[in-house]
Order: sequence, then C-alpha cells, then structure tokens
Amino acid sequence: MPYSHEVESCFSDAIGADGLTRAEFAALLDATRPAVDALRRRHDDGSLPLLRLPARRDDLPALAIVAERYRRDFDDILVLGTGGSSLGGKSLCELAGPAPVTAPPPRLHFLENVDPHSFDALIASLDPARSGVIAISKSGGTAETLTQLYCCLNWLAAARGRDALSRQVTAIVEPGKSVLRRLAAALKIPALDHDPNIGGRYAVLSLVGLLPAIIQGLDAAEVRAGAAAVLDPLLKEKDMAAIAPAVGAALSVGLARHRGASMSVIFPYIDRLASFALWYRQLWAESIGKDGKGTTPLRAMGTVDQHSQLQLYLDGPKDKMYTVIMGAPAGQGPVIDTALFDDPALSPLRGRRMGDLLDACQRATAETLVARHRPVRVMRLATVDERAMGALMMHFMLETIIAAHLLGVDPFDQPAVEEGKVLARRYMEERGP
Repeated sequence: MPYSHEVESCFSDAIGADGLTRAEFAALLDATRPAVDALRRRHDDGSLPLLRLPARRDDLPALAIVAERYRRDFDDILVLGTGGSSLGGKSLCELAGPAPVTAPPPRLHFLENVDPHSFDALIASLDPARSGVIAISKSGGTAETLTQLYCCLNWLAAARGRDALSRQVTAIVEPGKSVLRRLAAALKIPALDHDPNIGGRYAVLSLVGLLPAIIQGLDAAEVRAGAAAVLDPLLKEKDMAAIAPAVGAALSVGLARHRGASMSVIFPYIDRLASFALWYRQLWAESIGKDGKGTTPLRAMGTVDQHSQLQLYLDGPKDKMYTVIMGAPAGQGPVIDTALFDDPALSPLRGRRMGDLLDACQRATAETLVARHRPVRVMRLATVDERAMGALMMHFMLETIIAAHLLGVDPFDQPAVEEGKVLARRYMEERGP
C-alpha cells in the first residue's frame, strides 16, 4: 500500500470521551458491509465504470498521442473546466518536479473561474501561436466553461484564423447533442468522449485527469496502479477492518454521529498536495452534503496553517475530525548553515536540513492535537509520486461512497446545485445583450 492509515488516535482509549468507543466503531464498520458488497457487484457487472479504471491500460496509448502533440506544438496550455473537470488534473500535475532545461513540458494553466481580470491578464501574457486549449465539460453545457472557451476561440481565431482552431483546441465531453458537441463539430475541433457514467468529481482516473498529467510528463499507468492497490483489498477482503476506505468512512460518520464532529479537516504537510486537498473538499462536500446530512470539509496546509488555524483547532470547539497527511521529509533539503550570523537561539536549527524542520512540525501538530483530545488519523506517504496520488484519490473516492451509504444519501448526484445554475441563467437572460 502506498500509504499507511493510522487511526488509533480516533478512539476513546487514546483520547478519552471525545473519541469513538470500540463498540461504536465496530457497529458502524459492520454497517459498511452492504456498501462494500454493492461496490463489488458494480465492479463485476461494470455498472460503475470508475471501478474498472484502475485496471485499464488500453485507453492510454491514444491519450499519449494527443499529449505528445500538445507537448510538441505548444508552450502554454489552457485547461478550461470547473470543479471535477479541473481539480483532479490540477492535483496530479502538481506532482511534476522542476522542468528540465532542455525540452521542458508546456506550462499548464487551469482556468476554473470566470473572473475577467484574471482571464485577461493570462491571455495578455501568452502567444496565441504557441497556445493550446483543452475544454472539459461532462454535460457540454457548463456556462462557465463555455464562456471561457468562446473567449479563447475568439482570441485564437483573431490571431491565427478560424482554421487554426481545429489544431489548437480539444474538447472532452460526453457523447450526445450538447452545445459543446455541436460547437466542436461545427468548428472541426476534436472531441474526446467523457464517460457519461463517471461524474466529474470521480473522473480523475479517466482522460479528464490523465490527459493533463501525461502532457506534464507523469506516468498515468502508475496513477492507476496506485488506485488499484486500494481498490483490490475492497474487492477481495472479507474483514472490513482490512479495507482502509471502509475504516475511514466508519470513523468519519461515527465521530459526527456520536461526538458532534461536524467538520472534517484535511491537513497535508506536503505542498504538492495543496490542490489534492481542494479536490477532496469538493468530492466530500458535493457527494454527502444532502438532506440535512453530511460534514463540512476544510483544508489546512502545514506548516502554513499552524500559524493561522491551529489555535482554533487546539483550543476551539471540539467539532472536528483531523486527517494529517505526512511525507518523509527528514534529511532532505538544504542545510541550515548559520555561518553568516550565528546566535545561541538558533541551536535547534543549526546544521539540520529544511526537511528536518518540516518533519518535526508535522509530528508535533499531530501529537499536540491528540494531547488536546482531538480525533486524529495520520496518513503517511513514503514517497510522493503518481502511485501514491492514485492511491490517495481512490481511497477518498471509496471512503466518500461508503460514507454516503452510512448516511443514506446518493453520492453521485448534486440536486441542490442545479437551483443556483437555473437562477444564474435567469439573471443572464434578464441582463440582455
């Protein structure tokens, strides 16, 4: 397994009355069995394609061809999308290390908002002759993505001519008669199929997340191999305690139900997981926040939020569960050399490495939270790479689906969101041309 899942500090025998009792946990863990059984059935009959992606490799060569063209032809790539159409790919791309001096990959820009100031500033900095566009909308009718796309199309056509659009733009959209499909056909823009049975926030293991990752030089097969390492035990294990996502779901729902932990804080001490934590936030919030149920996901980043949120976490309301994600930074990074100016106060730092301080901070935060009787689980990554990210993403997708079962909600819809979309459309129509 690419990560460890340490949950002992969520129980009452570790943190007292603010933790779950073993009996409460055992009852909830047993209640996850129907959800796990359902996932196994849906894997076997293919009715939940998400579960077949970890084992697939047949689709990757075609994606590699598209990615190679983008790597060869462009210096900058605008990835248009919002929510699940953007956050998964952005999370994966943050894994990429420093670009090589020779043949660096294109710069990827994930445009998620429709703030004209940000859009205009970015476009003004780019060369339209060396810029590609990937527009992602499962439905093909997302207003924000269509707005971004039309602005990009007009920018490219003005500089390069209408015929250039078919060479510089690619759409990812489900089959059907959507606006984006019709637009792509009219302008001869290649359109890749978004699986209609994989929702946007669960699409990171599909071309939605993997095409940007491959362009960035990442190994898509390793991402899926990491996901398979988490999925395989769920498909085979009889003991629910050996299925980490089931354990996580039982803890999260149990702490909310029995201890009032109405918020779930994900706390990575790894900068490369900054967008991943936002991806988790959408996944959890949009999947389980229904019918008055659910917990609120929050992102904190170590060490930054030790200096902005930790006071609240340690001394504020006991209404949160914490997931601290740790790397293995000890011994890494530059040496803290104090020769330019030394001082006795620097003795804890002198001669150590930057990673030693990060390691000390992540351990201290987790241990201090536990000492304050806060429920804490720790997820440790020996390496931060494609396999580890695939594993984390599959863990949280499965944990979310199982938690939704415990709460009695559908993890795959988002009915309340549609109300805002309808109202926004009405406001746009009322505004007129």
